[in-house]
Amino acid sequence: MPKVKIPTPLRKLTKEQAEVDANGSTIRDIVDDLEKQFPGFKERMCDENGDLRRFVNVYVGEEDIRFLNGLDTEIPDGESVSIIPAVAGG
Repeated sequence: MPKVKIPTPLRKLTKEQAEVDANGSTIRDIVDDLEKQFPGFKERMCDENGDLRRFVNVYVGEEDIRFLNGLDTEIPDGESVSIIPAVAGG
């Protein structure tokens, strides 16, 4: 069961938990499980087509899933998942 690190802007959905457990072998499974545990979570992560929102970065260990298999990226045993909102500025 992977540990998922939750960024501050999403913690209101996880009852202020900075890290939660989620079931699944892929990021898609994890997002679906987090939605079951914390309704509204998937809407913040994915767009209306079910794709990861542009401003949300997800890492499995040190690897950005956008450079792997996206939402279908598998999570090795013992690896953590980090959700990191994009930072913009000028």
